[in-house]
Amino acid sequence: MVELSPSILNSDYLALSEALGQMEAAGVDMVHLDVMDGMFVPNISFGVPVIRSIRAHTRLPLDVHLMIEKPHRYLKEFAAVSDYLGFHYEAGSPVRETLREIRALHCRSCLTIKPATDPEVVLEFLEDCDMVLVMSVEPGFGGQAFLPSALDKLSFLRAEIDRRGLATKLEVDGGINAETAPKAVAAGADVLVAGNYLFSAPDLAARAKEIKLLG
Repeated sequence: MVELSPSILNSDYLALSEALGQMEAAGVDMVHLDVMDGMFVPNISFGVPVIRSIRAHTRLPLDVHLMIEKPHRYLKEFAAVSDYLGFHYEAGSPVRETLREIRALHCRSCLTIKPATDPEVVLEFLEDCDMVLVMSVEPGFGGQAFLPSALDKLSFLRAEIDRRGLATKLEVDGGINAETAPKAVAAGADVLVAGNYLFSAPDLAARAKEIKLLG
C-alpha cells in the first residue's frame, strides 16, 4: 500500500494536536512539514521551534521539506527534529555534500525537484538519496492543481531506481486527491503528500484512509 505524508500547511494550527491524533488513528505513515523562507519561495511558514513542538506531540515520523535558500547552512538544526530531511536541487547548496551530511546527522535524505527541472539531474545523486520528491505544483502555496508533467518524471525516476535495485522512495507533492492519487501511484510514486484535500474534508481520518486505499 502507498505511504501517505499529510502536509499540515493548510491545517488549522490551533487544532493541530487534534489533527495529529486523527492522522495517527487513520494510519498515515509520516507528517509532511513545509519550511519556507520567503526567498526561495514566495511564502513564509514555520521553522525549527514549531517542528520541535509537533515532534513532542506525535509518534509519526516527520518528513521535513526545506524550501529555503542554501539549506546546507541549517542542516544540523533541522536534522535534530526530522526523520526525513529534504531540500531542493535548485536551492543553491552543494547537492552531494548536503545529501551525505543529512545522512551523517542520522536523518534520511531527500532531494526535491521543481516542476521545471529535468529529472535527469537527479540521476547522479540517486545512491545518496533515501527519497526523491517530485513537485507536481510550483512550491510555495497549498491548494494548487496537479501538473500532469509530474507523471512522466515519476515514471522516469521509478524506472531508474528499479533498474539500479535501490530502496530509494519516490514521493510526489501537490494537487493530490482522489483523481490524481491513483495516477501518481501508477506512475511509480511510493509516498503521496496530500494537504488541502485532507484538511478540507469533514472527516480527516476517513479521507486519509480513502487516499491510502486509492493507492
